[in-house]
Amino acid sequence: MRELAERALNTAQLHGARYADVRIIHRKTQSIQVKNGRVEALVQDQDQGLGVRVIVDGAWGFASSSHLDLDEAVHVAARAAQIAHASSLVKANDVQLGSPETHVARYRSPLGIDPFSIPLEDKIDLLLHADLEMRRVKGVVLTDSGMDFSYESKVFASSEGSFIEQKLTESGAGIEATAVGDGEMQTRSYPNSFGRHPGKAGYELVTGMQLAENGQRIAEEAVALLSAPQCPSTTTNLILDGTQLALQVHESCGHPTELDRVLGDEASYAGTSFLTLDKRGAFRYGSPLVNIYADATIPGALGSFGFDDEGVPAQRTPLIREGILVGYLTSRETAAMLGLRSNGTMRAESWNRTPIIRMTNINLEPGTWELEDLIADTGDGIYMAVNKSWSIDDKRLNFQFGTQLAYEIKHGKLGRMLKNATYAG
Repeated sequence: MRELAERALNTAQLHGARYADVRIIHRKTQSIQVKNGRVEALVQDQDQGLGVRVIVDGAWGFASSSHLDLDEAVHVAARAAQIAHASSLVKANDVQLGSPETHVARYRSPLGIDPFSIPLEDKIDLLLHADLEMRRVKGVVLTDSGMDFSYESKVFASSEGSFIEQKLTESGAGIEATAVGDGEMQTRSYPNSFGRHPGKAGYELVTGMQLAENGQRIAEEAVALLSAPQCPSTTTNLILDGTQLALQVHESCGHPTELDRVLGDEASYAGTSFLTLDKRGAFRYGSPLVNIYADATIPGALGSFGFDDEGVPAQRTPLIREGILVGYLTSRETAAMLGLRSNGTMRAESWNRTPIIRMTNINLEPGTWELEDLIADTGDGIYMAVNKSWSIDDKRLNFQFGTQLAYEIKHGKLGRMLKNATYAG
């Protein structure tokens, strides 16, 4: 891998690159899905390749290939340089990266049990057990459970002298029960919605979820929702559970602070942003209790790593301090525009994609109260849990979310279960 990287970097420089980096990635994945007591899908995949970025004549160029040999490394680096030269003919300004980032390091994400060492039969048995527990409940017509695993070995090298090796393992799982009755359908899932609940961890994450032990409860809640009263239309106090709050923070605080959206350089994947540069240090996002930060160093969290795809170390970065917007998620190039150092949020989906700014773990800093305290202090209100739907405008300003489950709060205590709960703001 080192020889491949060096050959690509040397070729890029011979073709006029003042900066170049190369990522060489091996990735394997496994996905298992069980539906209504039967194995519905099993997918196992592997791929590999290298991607080369260069700056020639002040402009970016990128090229990639799935063939990992020295001749192909030369070809890819030369093609990236040609693309950069062509791009320079229509550039607005020269690319500036700020101070060099030079790191020689190795990183491995936390791993208790290698998920790829667990026999496939054991994984399927666990999902079938969880599926059976859900199907024990009368009124449930559809049960779904699944697991997903990935392992990525990544080498990053740059013309500034970086050489970084990372090994990243992800695991995830989840179950879902759907009930039908009286002309309507209700769904409950665990521990999160829309498939799996993932993390940078091994198979211990899956076993810790206790999927089978929660199967019957989830199914019973799906059936109970069929006869639950409709959530009222009102203005009231609202408490969100952890999973829904995490999604709200992700959509309304994470995406709009990605600086490429703010600058208008990226809009295809999740829209633009209302957080224009004049708002930094002045715009009030919430009360003084609100502190939100991006942190790629949290062990086991999905958005954690050792270094981003520009070779910048993982960091904890404040975005909102005491309710005021104070920072953005940056790349080396966008940070340099503000006179800052990158906070390490450039990542690529694969070896054949160029990195873009993408949020890491976006966290609302906790206060001192427990959930029970919040409920007890709320006279009347609604408690909503686990996402069901979401809609956000293309500037990330207006939103509407729906949740699978809700409970009435009366006189500081949880009351009736409510269905079809939504909130907007």
